[in-house]
Amino acid sequence: MVAIGLSAGGVARVRFALSCLWEVMAGVRVLRDPGRHAIHLPWANRVRPRLAEAGLLDGLLGQLVPPAPGYLPDFLTPPPAGLVPDLDQELAVLRATPPETVRAQLDLCPGPRPAAVAALYADPGAGLRRLAEEIGMYWRLAVARDWPRIRAVLDAEVFHRARRLAEDGAAGLLNDLHERVRWEGDALLISQRHCDAPDVPDGSGLVLVPSVFVWPSVLSIAAGDVPQLAYPARGVGGLWECPEEAPDALGAVLGRGRARLLAALDAPRSTTELARRTGLSAAGVSQHLTALRAAGLVVTHRQGRSLLSSRTAVAEALLGASA
Repeated sequence: MVAIGLSAGGVARVRFALSCLWEVMAGVRVLRDPGRHAIHLPWANRVRPRLAEAGLLDGLLGQLVPPAPGYLPDFLTPPPAGLVPDLDQELAVLRATPPETVRAQLDLCPGPRPAAVAALYADPGAGLRRLAEEIGMYWRLAVARDWPRIRAVLDAEVFHRARRLAEDGAAGLLNDLHERVRWEGDALLISQRHCDAPDVPDGSGLVLVPSVFVWPSVLSIAAGDVPQLAYPARGVGGLWECPEEAPDALGAVLGRGRARLLAALDAPRSTTELARRTGLSAAGVSQHLTALRAAGLVVTHRQGRSLLSSRTAVAEALLGASA
């Protein structure tokens, strides 16, 4: 059990942030032991061959990230700045980690050091530059294609939590994050091994980081003076559901984006859900839906507070004829 001291003053400075590096590190942990993260198996099975071919799973990045519940060095996930994740910015912070910090945290890793980690320990500056290059390659091979749908889940999570805070206050927010997390008195209690953080100082605050790949657990670390708690975002369960593929012939006529939307509309869906399922941005989905409505291929109706779009009979006929 980890207890992070969190007084009323500390609660007043709790904030949310999104992080590319958290998704990278948690994603590598999924790949190290996919059996513990069954929801992500479709993703893991898809990206593992290309990562193995690039040598990333056996490189410095792979050697630094242990399977759960092993210790993840804090410098790998510096406190993110805000709700607009920027991999380049986070990598700049990573590369600027002081050598003494790198060595002190590597000293906490059990067992003998693999060759790449030993080289990082001997020359942190060069090692961090190599690590940043590997992370950039990992992002391009394993995350970039799916980032729009991942980002949609994370944005929806922050919106949900902000509403929960407005309705139920800080106690309702913190006690609803995860079954292993609860706020009692002046402490945030986390039932997790290999997970440590100091009390939140008066001038700082706890950073809550919703994550896709950290599922099903939580991770808390102390990077500098700013403790972080990474927890699973809502909606992860349906993240890798694949809609019916649009026929290539239809994509050639309508464009791939609009054809993918029609294929995803096998049931009435909102713009947010369509963005998540197709990997398109919400703005792009809205633009395509406008064109599809004008062509008589989509209709939109209100259900409660949501606007749901559906295929028309003409769209069904097009999909059937082009299949």
